[in-house]
This record gives sequence, structure tokens and C-alpha cells, in this order.
Amino acid sequence: MNDSKQGVASTVQQLTFSLAGEEYGVDILTVREIRGWTRVTRIPQAPAYVLGVLNLRGAIVPVMDLRLRFGLERESYGDSTVMIIVAVAERLFGIVVDAVSDVVDIDMAAIRPVPDMGAIVDTRYLKGLATHVERMVMLLDVEKLMRPEDVETLDAALTDVRDVEVAA
Repeated sequence: MNDSKQGVASTVQQLTFSLAGEEYGVDILTVREIRGWTRVTRIPQAPAYVLGVLNLRGAIVPVMDLRLRFGLERESYGDSTVMIIVAVAERLFGIVVDAVSDVVDIDMAAIRPVPDMGAIVDTRYLKGLATHVERMVMLLDVEKLMRPEDVETLDAALTDVRDVEVAA
């Protein structure tokens, strides 16, 4: 009986997606919804990578473009552009990616630490690297995508927006 429990715990399910030709993964347990690209409401003074907010069944959800977050060139949004809604510490936020690939089981033993790339590449958003079916998957640490100071800025801006909505 312990072997079956160990077997379950020895893999993690990742939702994989593509971004600028590379494969990334987020823990499936953080994913709340996958939806096509829809317009968002821009928030003043938000960081450039935060596209705005989305009203998701009454919840105001900040949405970030992962390409911009990683310092990549912005692409025009098309039919395959997807918004992944993730939950971090009871908060929802959306990440815009090029396309969703698959849900895969990654063997915990196959996850390698992120190599130190010095100042050339910012690896703070990555938990590790794994090979799955002969392709490298970069595992994202979604908790690190939104910096605390950005959350505070967004909270302040959203409070202003809510105050305006109530006053209108």
C-alpha cells in the first residue's frame, strides 16, 4: 500500500504551454481555468507586463503577459493565445501565453535545479528544469511571477477603480 502512495507522490502534474518557442510548465494544482484571450481593463500605473484586469464571475483578476514579464518581445494575440488563471496564496491572476500544450506527469527525480546563468538570464521565476518526451520543460514558480510591490500597486489601483465604480 505504501508503494502506491509513493508512486503517486513521485510525480507532479504540470500544465505545459509554449512561450516564444520554449516549453514551460505550471503545477496543475495552481491552475483554476484556461480561457481564450479576451480584452482586459487597463489599470493606471500598473507595471508594463500587467495588461490590466478581468472580471471573472465577480472576482477582479490581474492579467500579465508572460512574454513581457520575461523581457521578451510582445506578440500580437491570435486564436491560439491563451490566458491561464492561476491561484497563488488565495489570489487569482491570469498569465497570457502563446498556446497551451498538454497536462504531463513529471517524475520528481527528473527535475533538475536551474543552473546559475549569472546576470544574462533571470531564472528567479523557475523552480527547475525537466525533460519530458525528449523536450526540456521549464517549471515555473508562479508565486514569484508577481512581485509583492506590484501586488501592492495593483491593490491600490484596484481600490481606486472600485471607488469610482461605486461612486458612478
